[in-house]
Formats: sequence, structure tokens, C-alpha cells
Amino acid sequence: METVERKKRTPRQHAYIVGTGAAMGAADVVPGVSGGTMAFIMGVYEELIDAIKSFNLTFLRLLFSGRFRAAFDYVNGTFVLALGAGLGTAILSLARVLSWLLEHQREYLFAFFFGLILASILAVSAHVRWRLPMWGTLVGGSVVAFWLAGLAPSAPLESPSALHLFLGGAVAISAMLLPGVSGALILLTLGLYDFLIAAVKSLDVGAVVPAVAGMVAGIMLFARLLSWLLKRYHQVTVTLLIGFMIGSLRVIWPFKTVVETRIDRHGDEVPAVMENILPQAADVSIGLALSLCLAGFLLISVLDHLQSKSNPVLRWAWKA
Repeated sequence: METVERKKRTPRQHAYIVGTGAAMGAADVVPGVSGGTMAFIMGVYEELIDAIKSFNLTFLRLLFSGRFRAAFDYVNGTFVLALGAGLGTAILSLARVLSWLLEHQREYLFAFFFGLILASILAVSAHVRWRLPMWGTLVGGSVVAFWLAGLAPSAPLESPSALHLFLGGAVAISAMLLPGVSGALILLTLGLYDFLIAAVKSLDVGAVVPAVAGMVAGIMLFARLLSWLLKRYHQVTVTLLIGFMIGSLRVIWPFKTVVETRIDRHGDEVPAVMENILPQAADVSIGLALSLCLAGFLLISVLDHLQSKSNPVLRWAWKA
């Protein structure tokens, strides 16, 4: 019988996994940022994919035969629970905060995440053995993510059907597994983002259940594809994922101008289409945005160095 290796962790390491889950949950709420990016940055991406893939028929046989501990071990249960606890807590507790930041402090929020992703691109790239096929998948991933980032959001749906919510959830959760491809951005493009954020806030079970069912179906299928690619074409797949992160920088560039607005479900005018611009003047807000970008960059660089002991930025700074 196939087994999934359980990693023995200290309480401190489990706390790190909870924190990783919280970072993923927070990222998934922000259109343009991917929870998969945070898993990739924090070094748990492949373990996450393998854990998701292990929810299969073998797991069900163990579960329904009463072998609960074996079933728990088979799916790397301690890892899944720790990550899920952080992710769920972040989504439920930060949905309101991040919605407010997106509306009132978008520039600063995006600046921080821009620094996070930029640092992660450098950190992961340092571990790639660069050859011609890797450069091809890097460019391909960058182009695809850049194109997705430029898709205009659809008009928000007021009362989507259960089937629409199911399919939207399946597509969005698949995107969330990809570093650099935002599930929230996909939901915006499908016109479901505002509706589902409101449903989560109000605990609307009738809306949440079909979306969650779609997410379960989507994540189970897509995780198997990703696991197969990572096991057979690891370096090429990693460079493709790095390309996704590079292309996603388009959507979280902090400095934007609104070119089109829309009316949301509450009757308020909100941005619908924005274009990236260069900062126009060196004022306090630009300085704060750049400082937050640098803070995000340094945070990821330090976390990566604590884990790998070989972060390229800190090694360069140390030598300098």
C-alpha cells in the first residue's frame, strides 16, 4: 500500500506551518495574490500538493474500515490540520480587514505583497539549474500570468446559480494552487468575487456550500496533475511556476490609476479597470509604499535564509 511520509515536527515547526496557512489565507483574499505563492515561498508547496493528492480511495478505505490513525497518518494529518487552522482562521478573521485595505489602502497593501513576491522569485530561482528548457517555461509562464493579470473583471453577479458557483470554485481553487495566479482574480473575472466575499462575511450557507464543493473537486483533480509534473519534470515545472510569479507582478504593481468604475452590490462606486503607472512624485505616500515593499522583500529573504541557509540576497549582502 502506498504511503505518504509523515514529517516529524517540533511545536515550533508546527507553529510555522500554522503561520504559513495564515499567510496563504490572507493572500487568497487579495485579488492578484495567490495562496500557492505563499506555500511556494514558505517551502511547503510540494508537501501540500502531496497531502491533497493523498485524499484518495486508499484514504477512504482506511477511514471506513475504522483505521482512523492510519488514515490520519496517510494524509499527513498533522500538517493538514496545522495548515488548515491557519488558513481558515486568516480567511474568516481577515476578510473584513483586507477588504477595507483593498478599498482604502490598496497602494500600500499591494506594495507589501509586491516585495514578498519579488523576493520569492529571487530565492527560488537560486535553486534552479538553468538550462534552455527552463528558460522556455519561465518565459511561457510569465506570458500566461501577465495575460491573465490583464483580464478585465466581469460585472459582478447578484445571484449566481449553484452550478456557476461550483464551476467558479473549481477554477479558482486550481488557480490558487499555482504560484502567481490569483484565485481571487479569477473570481473577479467570473463576476463571483463580491458575491462570495459577502457570503463568507454573512455565513450564507446556500452560497458557500456549492462553491466549496467545486473547490474540493477542483483541488483534488488539479493537485494530482501538479504532483505528476513535479515528480517527473521538477526543474521545468518549478521554472514554470516562477514564471507565473513574474507575470503576476503586473496585477499587484502598487501604483495605478482608475480608468473605469462600477457599482458594487451595496450601491457604492468602486474601481473596475485600473492601469499601472509610474509614481508621479516623491512624496510621503510613495516613500511609505516603497518602505512596505522593502519590508516584504526583507521578510521573505530572512524567512528563506532561516530555512535554506542560502538566500541569495542575504548571502550577497553578507559578502558586500
